Amino acid sequence: MSTLAESSEVASGYRAGRTLPLRVELVRQLKRRRTLVMGGILAALPVVLAVAFAIGGGPGGRSGRVTLMDTATASAANFAAVNLFVSAGFLLVIPVALFCGDTVASEASWSSLRYLLAAPVPRARLLWSKLVVGLGLSLAAMLLLPLVALAVGTAAYGWGPLEIPTGGALDAGTAAQRLLVVVAYIFVSQLVTAALAFWLSTRTDAPLGAVGGAVGLTIVGNVLDAVTALGHWRDFLPAHWQYAWADAVQPHPEWSGMIQGTAVSVSYALVLFALAFRGFARKDVVS
Repeated sequence: MSTLAESSEVASGYRAGRTLPLRVELVRQLKRRRTLVMGGILAALPVVLAVAFAIGGGPGGRSGRVTLMDTATASAANFAAVNLFVSAGFLLVIPVALFCGDTVASEASWSSLRYLLAAPVPRARLLWSKLVVGLGLSLAAMLLLPLVALAVGTAAYGWGPLEIPTGGALDAGTAAQRLLVVVAYIFVSQLVTAALAFWLSTRTDAPLGAVGGAVGLTIVGNVLDAVTALGHWRDFLPAHWQYAWADAVQPHPEWSGMIQGTAVSVSYALVLFALAFRGFARKDVVS
């Protein structure tokens, strides 16, 4: 499908860079029901966990072995770390797949994609705007969870140092900085899911297919990582490094695992993003 932006003749005053401003796309996505529902679920998780601990009693060590979960009620910082731990493997995958996989496919399902391109919005500009907003909302979702957890944890357990299961503690200020590093790493590690969902979104007119496909393949990656028979081949799986951030909440942080995980995730993501832009540039848009 040819568009005015793609032809040799353009209207006087037309500027491709001014089409579909990020603020317009952001407002559109923020007003959607799925954005509000996803935000509500993430904000509710810390409250649910706090209520569960209040009803069932604080977690305790098992067989003399103390884990991060066992320190959940020690302080607000511990409570926030536990919320990230229980949600990083699956729950935080869903908003990333949703915000990045639903964005282009939903326009196609509403039959509004061709009208956006005829506006005219250049294809690369349309994808760029939707990708930036999708990644921005994904990052906001990952920040929302620990921020609410810190607020709930402070009210329930008080503001204090982050107690490390292996011994020692990080003062509250240092703990807050380390938690910020953890969120940044989780976001980077989820770039593979974001890129996969975005690529699928440019290939299908079914938003559920793009979102479900990205979540499903992420789950497959987690399953393959559990197959120890694969040996060192698991090092090439993004899922193998998803909990490398645990090394950042130690008295002496270790960065090698996070560096390797970042390299693997970014490498896969760049390839998938490139495929999305390349494929969409040649796609015959009819919906």
